[in-house]
Amino acid sequence: MAEIVYALEPGLTAAEFIDVLHRSGLAERRPVNEPERVEAMLRKADLIVTARAGGALVGVARSVTDFVYCCYLSDLAVDRALQGRGVGKELMRRTRAEVRPGTTCLLLSAPKAVTFYEAAGLQRHANAFLFTDMP
Repeated sequence: MAEIVYALEPGLTAAEFIDVLHRSGLAERRPVNEPERVEAMLRKADLIVTARAGGALVGVARSVTDFVYCCYLSDLAVDRALQGRGVGKELMRRTRAEVRPGTTCLLLSAPKAVTFYEAAGLQRHANAFLFTDMP
């Protein structure tokens, strides 16, 4: 296995992102059939941390943040072939390192990933709410 190289990649392409979403299992919860929308997701993100092995994208953490108060880690995707090897935890650690100390970092877990986040030591928050359309 090639060494994992982590980097900030604000210019990550939609094609690479979509590919790793498929390889991670997250594609079922993202608009991968709408490349223009995925491209907009990437361009409007404030922080994109990647993991590459031998130049190939194997993981990504995409966040929306102001870097001082709140950081929402919207997408954490790791190729299934590397899951369980610390790549996701390192992507989260590097995301956290890019924001100012005291910044609240949060995410919403996919149902299948709850145990990963619990094992990684993240705290559950009972007061989260979702809304898509307001009455």
